[in-house]
Amino acid sequence: MSVPIRISVVVPVYRSQETLPHLHRRLLVVLEELGETFEILFVEDCGGDDSWAVIEALAAADARVLGLRLARNYGQHNALLCGIRAARGECIVTLDDDLQNPPEEIPRLLAKLDEGHDVVYGAPRAETHGFLRDQASRITKLALQGAMGVESASKVSAFRVFRTRLREAFAAYRSPSVNIDVLLTWGTTRFAAVQVRQDERAIGDSGYTLRKLFNHALNMMTGFSVLPLQIASVLGIVFGTLGFLVLFYVLLRYLVDGSAVPGFPFLASIIAIFSGVQLFALGIFGEYLARMHFRSMERPPYALMSTTRMPADTEGGCGQRE
Repeated sequence: MSVPIRISVVVPVYRSQETLPHLHRRLLVVLEELGETFEILFVEDCGGDDSWAVIEALAAADARVLGLRLARNYGQHNALLCGIRAARGECIVTLDDDLQNPPEEIPRLLAKLDEGHDVVYGAPRAETHGFLRDQASRITKLALQGAMGVESASKVSAFRVFRTRLREAFAAYRSPSVNIDVLLTWGTTRFAAVQVRQDERAIGDSGYTLRKLFNHALNMMTGFSVLPLQIASVLGIVFGTLGFLVLFYVLLRYLVDGSAVPGFPFLASIIAIFSGVQLFALGIFGEYLARMHFRSMERPPYALMSTTRMPADTEGGCGQRE
């Protein structure tokens, strides 16, 4: 009988051909020192460089490495979901491919997990991105906190460890909009975080632009939360009340001195305000309708093009043997 795998490390890969060998070497040092059985899953998200060739070479030299190549670029969380579903370990560690999440911090996350938690985040002591990127990340975490409904949402990061059994809570999930942190809340409320070091990015540029962060926050809020609808309802009530107050003022002015409220600019401003609120609410409704439309088509969150080998306990139809 084969020895059960204790730790599965899942790494979404996007244009990281230069960092992958360094990441693999550092992971081996840390995981071998732990004395636990492990596997490393690299999920290549079709970045367009030679990352897949590097993954194939690593898998050929190390049987503990599994490479998964997506059919096209789906995004970081979709790639993570693919790796999480293919993982065979008792617990799963996820980290970025750019070496900003130090593998040497993994034992601290595992130690915290053993204290009785189901999910442990490695919260960076200090953000090492630019000012605008840091602010965008904070806004995204605030949006995530509303979607997750747990206090630890403000501590989320791509560096996390959780128990593999949690994936059963979202085993049937097939929406193209994926957020791993929200999906984990479907299986537990026992979250924790530890402060870890975050290194500077030494090679390449981040694949997350401000635009992608904004789209990610929007997808997260409209895909997993009713907060935008609640905001639209509140705005409707506020501006509806404002409209009645304006009407009351106009009628009172007419009854008191027999004159109407002068000025076209005043009327145009009121119309513009109410039209803007209506369009804002319609935009929110449209986002939700779009999510419902995509889910009704049962569009999968990812599709595999090839793997370096086929895990023994995964479905044979999910990819092609190389």
